[in-house]
Parts: sequence; structure tokens; C-alpha cells
Amino acid sequence: MIHGGIIAAVLAAVVLPANAGGQIPDDAHSATPLRPVPELPSGTFTASQGSSFTALTTLIDEALRTNPEIQAALREREAASQRISPAAALDDPVLEAGVIYAPLVSSTFNREDMTMKMIGLSQRLPFPGKRGLRKDVAAEEAQGVGYGYEETVNRVVRDIKTAYFNLGLTLEVTRLVEKNKLILEEFLHLAEDHYTVGRGNQVDVLKAQTQVSRTMDELFRLARERRATEAELVRLLSRSPAIAIPIPELPQLREEPLNLESLRETALRQRPQLLALQSLAARNEKALELARKNYYPDFDVRMSYGQRDNMLDGTSRPDMVSLTVAVNLPVWRGNKLAPREAESLAMRDQALSLYQAQRDEVIAGLRQQVATAEQSLESARLYRTAILPQARLTVESALAAYRVDRVDFLTLLDSQTIVFNYEIGLVTAIASYNKTLAEIDLLIGKSPVSLPGNSGEGM
Repeated sequence: MIHGGIIAAVLAAVVLPANAGGQIPDDAHSATPLRPVPELPSGTFTASQGSSFTALTTLIDEALRTNPEIQAALREREAASQRISPAAALDDPVLEAGVIYAPLVSSTFNREDMTMKMIGLSQRLPFPGKRGLRKDVAAEEAQGVGYGYEETVNRVVRDIKTAYFNLGLTLEVTRLVEKNKLILEEFLHLAEDHYTVGRGNQVDVLKAQTQVSRTMDELFRLARERRATEAELVRLLSRSPAIAIPIPELPQLREEPLNLESLRETALRQRPQLLALQSLAARNEKALELARKNYYPDFDVRMSYGQRDNMLDGTSRPDMVSLTVAVNLPVWRGNKLAPREAESLAMRDQALSLYQAQRDEVIAGLRQQVATAEQSLESARLYRTAILPQARLTVESALAAYRVDRVDFLTLLDSQTIVFNYEIGLVTAIASYNKTLAEIDLLIGKSPVSLPGNSGEGM
């Protein structure tokens, strides 16, 4: 990826001229005509969303289907949604069967009046309200996991956008370096011609040769950066390295209105990370209510049926039915129930504090990113409308003066270097603006239109 240090290294290490027209103009008074420089496509920077953003949308759609991190979060969401119904379910009933009151001295069932064959069924019934609270806890957990899934999607999308814009920046800087390398080679020929006829000196030729050689090194470096950025995109898309990455078009501005207050309200309303913390706080609130419900007993209802055989003398005995209700006694308050209540209270307060901390971080992040976006946008506009046109006019003037020996070769090189630096500054400002918008989209929780698994099913 292209970072600020790499751009600074390019600017400091390479003295590469840039020409507005792609060809050095002829001068009727020059005794040394210049060879024309092959034209390279010049960047067009517009405020519309071009086909490069269509390619970016295609990559995002692919990542939603193939990125393993997104798929893992989706499976986690599905698993959490399946825990809601069991949380409110009753415990399994207990079926029992056997013989009761059988005398040890005999194995028959008709010697003692109370001997009978019994079958029974028992069921534990939680205190009213506990089952609903358990379901609420599980539902809030599932909702929080769902928001976590959306946050994962948004983060991966942000990473794809950043890598894509970095790749576009790398390619554009490479194009500028190659263009300026061609122009620098023409300057080398010009310096050689001046030296041959005695109008220049060998130092100018050596300077030009050195800069051409250093340009090659920068191209090698940019090639390494391109491979690294493409590898990042391959990872995010979970693609085979053998599959080519789409080549981004020239960096373009996609200007968007940025109102800090509106963005803040949007972030508080829809940022999945904040909504997940709200769900966590709600979940812990329900868990606190459930912990307090544990001071109330549960009920065990048991019903059994006893079948008795006739006595030895033929006397019949009626069958018997039993119904009992048992309750547990929640008496261990000091070392069991009260600590659990205190734990739930602490977890609820922790979730509220985490939400407040993350909320403040999101708001601060928005302020920083909006300021960065505005600065990058203004820089791009200034480069495009004022700085670059003026610098290119300076180059034309210096070139004309050098041909008639009114300025030295170093002045011409410096003028061309300034143009090159400004061209790099323009594309860097555009890439920075687009990457900042991607960061703002993450901060406000702007999700892709269609997420995997969101086909209308409920949580």
C-alpha cells in the first residue's frame, strides 16, 4: 500500500519532470530540436462516480459472498438466533417406573396391601417470569451478535475500499513516474546536445543520467507496493492468487456532503458497534432481573399412578394416584444469590460504560475524519485549479529560457520536479479523500445494500 512515507520518499528521491502537454514544444530559435515524448493518458479527476466505483462495488459483492471472516460472523449470528427458543423452554420432564412397598421376604405383588407397580411423571416449573427473562437474555445476545456481524461486514468493506484506492494510487503514481522518466530522458538528450556543441557542461549530463537511474529504482519500489496491495485484496476476497485483481481506473473524486452533526446522529442511530453495546447493556439488565428472580423458588410437580394386584384370597384392591408439589428453598443468599446479583449489576454498568466510551470515540473519530476529508478535498481542488496550471506555465518558461541559455539546467530540472511533486500531491489528496470517506462510512455504520443472510428472516 502507498503510505505517506513512501510518497515522501518518491518526492525526495526522484527529480522527475512533468510536462503539461506530454511533448516538449519546439523553439524556432533553438539549434537543438528535441525528440517528441510519447503521450501518456493524463488523469481526469471528476466529481462523478465512474466505472472504477462499479468495479469496486463488484469486489465488495464478491467479498460479501467469499470472505471467511464475514462467513464466520454469519454462522455465529445464525447460531445465536437458535439459542432463543431453548432459553425459554421447560426442563425435560422426568418419567419414572418401578415397584414400591414390596416386602423383602417375598417377590409377589399380592402379599402386602401397599405393594404396587408405579409409573410417574414429574416436571420442573420455574417461578413465573423466569422463562420470559431467560428468553429476553438470549434474544438480546442474539441481537448483539447480529450487530457484530454487520460491524464485521462494514469493516471488511472499509478494508477493501482502502486497498482498492491504495492500488489505484500506486498505479497512478507509477504512470506519473513513467511519464516523467520519458521526459527526463529527453532532457538528458538535450543536455548531451548542449554539451556537445559547448553550450553546456558535463555536470548537467551526469545529473540527468543519475535521475534516470534513480527513476528505475522508484519504479521497482512501486511494483513491490503494487504486489503487496494486490495480496491484501486477494486475502480480503479469499481468492486464489492466480486470479487477477481488476485494475482500478485513475483516482476520481466522489464528493459527498459532510455535515458533522448529521453524521453524528446517523452514527448514534445505526453504527452496529454502538447498537451491539446497547444490546449488551439490555442483555445484562435482563440478566440482573433474572438474578433477582432467583430469590423465588421453582416448583417440581409430580404425578404417579400405582397399580395393585388382588390379594391372595381374591380381594380386589383399587389402584392409587399420587400428586405432589415440591419447591426448592433459595436460602443461601449470602454466598450464592447475592453475589450473582452483584455480578449482574456490575456487568450491566460495565456495558453502559463501554457504550459511552465507544460513543465518544466514534464522535471524535468523525470529527477527525471530516476535517481530514475537507482538507484533502480543498487540496485537490487547489492543485487542480491553481497550483498545477501555474507550475506547468513555469516549466514552459524555464524550458524556453534554457534553450537560449538564459537559465541553467538545474533550474529547468527544479521546475519540472515541482510539477511532478504537485501531480503526486493531487492524486495523493484524491486517494486520501476517498479513503477518508470509506472510514466515515464505517464510523456511521453505512452498510452494503444487501447483506448475506438478510433475505427477510427474523433474528
